[in-house]
Amino acid sequence: MPTDHNAFKILHKIRVKLYPNPLPDLEGAYTARTSSDACLTIEQVCAALKNRGGFTGNYNDLVKHVHQFFDEAAYQLCDGFAVNTGYFSIHPNIAGTFDSVYEPRDPQKHPVVFRFRVGAPLRRLVDYIEVEIEGLADTSGSIDKFIDTETGAVNETVKSGGIFRISGLKTKIVGDDPSIGVYFVSSEDPATEVKVSSRLGTNSANKLLGVAPQLTGGLWKVMIKTQFNGSSSSFLKKPRIMTSKFELVRREQGNRGIGE
Repeated sequence: MPTDHNAFKILHKIRVKLYPNPLPDLEGAYTARTSSDACLTIEQVCAALKNRGGFTGNYNDLVKHVHQFFDEAAYQLCDGFAVNTGYFSIHPNIAGTFDSVYEPRDPQKHPVVFRFRVGAPLRRLVDYIEVEIEGLADTSGSIDKFIDTETGAVNETVKSGGIFRISGLKTKIVGDDPSIGVYFVSSEDPATEVKVSSRLGTNSANKLLGVAPQLTGGLWKVMIKTQFNGSSSSFLKKPRIMTSKFELVRREQGNRGIGE
């Protein structure tokens, strides 16, 4: 297991922005969230290990082996084993409760969930992290993450007809304006907007679940048009328009995603 003594020699920095506290029972007016929207992939971490961490082996072999490790770890998790990497551990659990020892498992009532626990080496690194507050965040609404549910890719790919999940702030699609909805906007031709025509499976203030429309090749941004203002009884007079900072690559049928 690699040691972490090299990490102790430097001071890490996490930049955060302050958001109004959404929980009335929690003291304080604001909560902090990291400013970075980036979610590093295995390929990006391996590249950092090669360029910054001093890894001298073959990059492609490194990426392949890390993918193989996590594929095998996932296989073992699905067989009921917990996996401990040292820095964190993953534990499979069955949620919900049973009314009797004879009650059969209901996948909806007793879903399989995976819980993460932070290991001691990662907890020790907390003492070497500086937190820099960059002020108040823009709380008018935002699109933070787009998840391709088939591959798990975050802010990377979209598949025509594939199920996606969007998380953000004030994303709920409500209002009487005919333009409200979720759109995919072509980066090459911003005038090209393809609207999600199917009904959203989840439509809440911070999460949307839906099916992507038919898209052609190229890069796409996500756009949300809504009159939601945080209240269930009143709406904005005009739709608020939010557009993702990230771009998505259209994924072909059978393609597991970037770098896979």
